[in-house]
Amino acid sequence: MRLVTFERAGHGPQAGVLLAEGVVGVGALGFPNMLDLIERWTVAQSIIEQHALGAKAAAIPLHEVRLLAPIPRPRKLICVGLNYRDHAIESGMEIPKIPTIFNKFATSVVGPGAAIVLPRNSQQPDYEAEFAFVVGTGGRNIRRQDWVSHVFGYTIVNDVSARDIQLATSQWLMGKTFDTFAPIGPAIVTQDEISDPHSLNISLRITDAAGNCQTLQNSNTRELIFKIPDLIEFLSSVFTLEPGDIVSTGTPSGVGFARKPPRYLQPGDDVVVSVEHLGELRNPVVAAAL
Repeated sequence: MRLVTFERAGHGPQAGVLLAEGVVGVGALGFPNMLDLIERWTVAQSIIEQHALGAKAAAIPLHEVRLLAPIPRPRKLICVGLNYRDHAIESGMEIPKIPTIFNKFATSVVGPGAAIVLPRNSQQPDYEAEFAFVVGTGGRNIRRQDWVSHVFGYTIVNDVSARDIQLATSQWLMGKTFDTFAPIGPAIVTQDEISDPHSLNISLRITDAAGNCQTLQNSNTRELIFKIPDLIEFLSSVFTLEPGDIVSTGTPSGVGFARKPPRYLQPGDDVVVSVEHLGELRNPVVAAAL
């Protein structure tokens, strides 16, 4: 199932199911938002499946809705740095022996189609294609062999990063959490739809203002150093994972600051992150208003 958060004229945001015919809202079924849906999934799944299958004719066409981030305000947006071997090498950093963890604040989250706004106080805004998983059943001290029972589904993240701010100190947070620096979506694909999350092609392409298109990242999640079982065990050994937490698993090589010459985001860019079976996350890039 592909689950989204959407809004349309005259209606507030609500959770829904994305079908070929459009979007079927599930708010009337008693699931007002995505976090509530995830928390009550054992009850919600069969109800939603029956409703969505029976409501195809009443689906709202996509051109009549605006997709938001699937979880517009996640409780936690947890990010993993240097989690592809080739990216660690191109960054000039050691291959990590334990996961490198940072976070982004919820105010950085935007949905598909929303603008990435380049801040005036950074000259090195960069892109990072990432595959993410969404926690379903939370917990503490989760064993790695139990990971499947704690993953609700998967989505796409663009970990936009202001490199000059990020690398000014040993702590990456400030360069990672500018407003609009966490595009997420377009949907959460439930775990049962993906047979092997560690064998998915991942790529990023940018079309510039002149119409030139270039693929800048191209890899596969099999190249992850720390895979989902490792991350769930490590993270839950420190803090409680909660339903709806998003864990973005890192980016492969090809990021802008490591290129020669560097390729930073520019106003007029159209950035598309693709993950096999999950779809495409597209966002335009604009300059901050004066």
